[in-house]
Amino acid sequence: MDYKTSEVLEFIEENDVKFIRLAFCDIFGNQKNITIMPSELKRAFEEGISFDASAVTGFMKEEESDLLLFPQASTMYLLPWRPQHGRVVRFFCNIKHPDGRSFEGDCRNILKKVIDDSKERGFVCKIGCESEFYLFEQDEFGNPTLNPYDRGIYCDIYPNDRCENIRRDICLSLEEMGIKPISSHHEQGPGQNEIDYEYSDALTAADNLISFRSLVKTKACENGLFASFMPRPLNTECGSGLHINISLYKDSKNLFEDKDSNNYEYAKKFLAGILNRIEEITLFLNSSTNSYARLGKDKAPKYITWSKENRSQLIRIPAAKGDRCRMELRSPDSSCNPYIAFALLIKAGIEGIERDLELCEPKNINLFDVDEDKVKNLGRLPQDLNEAIKAAKESEFISTVLPQRIIENYINDKIKEWDIYSSITDKFKAEKELYFEKL
Repeated sequence: MDYKTSEVLEFIEENDVKFIRLAFCDIFGNQKNITIMPSELKRAFEEGISFDASAVTGFMKEEESDLLLFPQASTMYLLPWRPQHGRVVRFFCNIKHPDGRSFEGDCRNILKKVIDDSKERGFVCKIGCESEFYLFEQDEFGNPTLNPYDRGIYCDIYPNDRCENIRRDICLSLEEMGIKPISSHHEQGPGQNEIDYEYSDALTAADNLISFRSLVKTKACENGLFASFMPRPLNTECGSGLHINISLYKDSKNLFEDKDSNNYEYAKKFLAGILNRIEEITLFLNSSTNSYARLGKDKAPKYITWSKENRSQLIRIPAAKGDRCRMELRSPDSSCNPYIAFALLIKAGIEGIERDLELCEPKNINLFDVDEDKVKNLGRLPQDLNEAIKAAKESEFISTVLPQRIIENYINDKIKEWDIYSSITDKFKAEKELYFEKL
């Protein structure tokens, strides 16, 4: 939706809207919001709404705690799970200092800067996400359990797939929010699901992923269930990934579409740039200790490779036509902040073009079932959160995208998580306490 401020104010007045949610994310991608009444919306557009930024992890200190939220009219959504009488509208916001400066920790603004920089160089990225999640039963007190909602497997149907009605409800709600669902199915694990929705520009794609997570958790709760985006919530079952699909455009042409044209060289260099930086940015794509319990297993990659159609690779080029021609990055999971993740990936890809990097040869083999001698010379993703932290700390590239204070706050928080995880003998219990109800 592309509303203007005047149109929004008119819509609010004419459609029985009683509550306005001003949404933003912390540096880890956790959605926050402040609710205001409709009478305050005009002031919010003009002056911003203040909040205590020292109470948001990674934002500000006590002595410099005031920040302001400025709603973006074009991001207005009616929340379909709220009542039709006394409706609720949500906006994503820009975050600013009281003197009008953009807040350096505003992850939406970080992504916008990278998008603008790419456009100046003549390139535009469109992004689509494939996000997997589990549905679990709740106990009699409404607390989540580790009992999956069903015992279905990949593409099962009812009654093995008991999740189909919830997926249907989620898809219908996505449509009401202006996000077009494309497909949905039961995934390989018990109670595991995937719902895909249409591609969009990178900023809208990040907004949509935040909306999608919130919607899935809300609909699960309405049905007496709990939804988890934890990368591997069941240590004996498949993990849940966040496959990030990227199409690269120049002069309105999808550069992944025509593999025989000179333009395809840009796409190859874009891939080379991401492969070149993937190790050092993995912390921001796989940001939990649990992320690394998934990598290298059940169609999740661990080697820094690429190929066509091959699901054992880090990057694959799916069989597709027209605007759906793209690259698919298979390592990330939903512990990431999509604004930061997309910003780093786009920047790395554009750097590959700017530096004229050569794309390595594809690995057209099944990397999940291969002799060690054939992969001993391949680069690997970090094997745990600690390795990812070290790679990020040594990176000069990350500081070209993220402000230094945000890098330090992010890494320091992840060091604390690693220390907690390392100090507890029962690793799965540690991860359940750290992530299960948060992701």
